[in-house]
Amino acid sequence: MRRRRLLSALPLLPMPLLLPASAGAQGQAPAASARDRTDLQRVEAYLNGLTTLRARFIQIAQNGATAQGTALIWRPGRMRFDYDPPEPLLLIANAGQFMHYDKELRQPSIVPVGSTPLGILLRERIALSGDVTVAGVQREQGLLRVTLFRTGNPAEGRITLVFADNPMELRQWLVVDGQSRTTRVTLSAIETGIRLDRAVFDFNDPRFMASPVDNN
Repeated sequence: MRRRRLLSALPLLPMPLLLPASAGAQGQAPAASARDRTDLQRVEAYLNGLTTLRARFIQIAQNGATAQGTALIWRPGRMRFDYDPPEPLLLIANAGQFMHYDKELRQPSIVPVGSTPLGILLRERIALSGDVTVAGVQREQGLLRVTLFRTGNPAEGRITLVFADNPMELRQWLVVDGQSRTTRVTLSAIETGIRLDRAVFDFNDPRFMASPVDNN
């Protein structure tokens, strides 16, 4: 029963980051205003200047299911989400792949980073044009929201990045899956520019993964 419960719960946790979006995501992007273009340049500069990040996160699924844990990002290419007990889940991006691992079932699922909207964040150089389409820019209560999808494959999904506007800081993202379900990830206790251990992003054998170690 425990095994069936966990398998059925997986789409409610990290997997909406990886699932393809429906064809309804293929709308035309609105024309950018001069203010939008200025803000998008600021977002590009912020993201390209972001090397390492550590934060606590709270993840909320479409049905209200929640999970929390610790997030690590090391741009370009690396990300790790450790979920707090009782969730036995781990999400790692490295070497061009996303791995979703259930520690209890000892089962990994792997997809290419380039096939997910979240992979946009992990690129070596982020440009919000060309092969990335900006679907919308919104501002409210000191927050800037930017919705993106990969131009060549809009059906794989959209991600909305939410920034504190002044000073600019990544606070949240939302990803939409193939059934139009939204997964929201909110960051807190954010640290940037910190030293991280490269080994915590390795996943050669998930059965022998260790928890991240503070390497400051």
